[in-house]
Amino acid sequence: MNGKIKVKVVGATGYGGLGIIELLLRHPQVEIGALVAREAVGQRMSEVYPHLAGFCDMPILAADDPAAQKEFGAVFFATPDRVGMADAKAELAKGAKVIDYSGDFRFTTLAAYQDYATRLGRDPNHLSPELLGTNVYGLPELHRDAIARANLVGNPGCFATSCILGMAPAAHARLVKPWSIVCDCKSGVSGAGKKAKQTFHYPERCEQINAYRLSGHQHVCEVERELSLQYGEEVRVTFTAQVLPISRGILSTLYGDLANDATEEDVVAIYREFYRDSPFVRVLPSTAAVGTMSVRGTNFCDIVVSVDARTGKLRIVSIIDNLMKGQASQALQNMNIMFGLDERTGLNYPGMYP
Repeated sequence: MNGKIKVKVVGATGYGGLGIIELLLRHPQVEIGALVAREAVGQRMSEVYPHLAGFCDMPILAADDPAAQKEFGAVFFATPDRVGMADAKAELAKGAKVIDYSGDFRFTTLAAYQDYATRLGRDPNHLSPELLGTNVYGLPELHRDAIARANLVGNPGCFATSCILGMAPAAHARLVKPWSIVCDCKSGVSGAGKKAKQTFHYPERCEQINAYRLSGHQHVCEVERELSLQYGEEVRVTFTAQVLPISRGILSTLYGDLANDATEEDVVAIYREFYRDSPFVRVLPSTAAVGTMSVRGTNFCDIVVSVDARTGKLRIVSIIDNLMKGQASQALQNMNIMFGLDERTGLNYPGMYP
């Protein structure tokens, strides 16, 4: 590649924007060209996040600032739903490759998007329906070749990433019965974003664990679609999301009724073969002593395989950092693939332990 990729980050002051900025600063093929946000306009990024002083002192721009309207090689929308769908078309027209963090482009048909939006109780009208079908679901381990040809990628949800990576090999090999899968998922508080809410106020969150959206979580759409594609027939899952009083990390314990008498050694071999070309997935036996700290600050997904022969169930523990493989570092992995770079560029490092 000749020259560096000039990048714009929209939503720069949120956790997702901060995460991609921190990663881009260490990427050898990238130059940050503009930071855009609705808050803190006119301030330097290092004023909002002092640990960036001397590393990223760029001003935060309004979306309509002329400096933010230039041509960029890549644009990250680290924004809530309906921002990317409003603005991606203009960036694509200027030649940018776009990676969107929200649910706006995780679905390739209008019907699928409307199902997702309806589950959230949001406006089901997509502002750029003509782009649906040109976009690719940005889970590199399953869609690497399509991502390499794409100009528009919808970054997966954090819970969805953990569940899909954890169960995709089992679905592909038909190791479990397709309607028996249970996803028991626990996330750190940062998964709710930066905006202050009463339920995340320290006195209300400390020592508190709770389940939420039991009537239907939006990431179920992604999980069922991707596992159904792997299985070759419809897959339904029972999904429970829970919040833990920790800052970051997702640990998903996934269960399914075994369709045959596979042993743990059999399943480990199947999983390792499935992910043989996926450098950020580590398949481990049930004796592995890993947890959220093992992937903290990294793009890795640790998958622990267990077979309960007594009950005939497959048990998978899938662990990611929700702000990294569940958001910013996966977005960068997608950018690397879209630009023909080694997908490990700027991402191949161990985590922060303990």
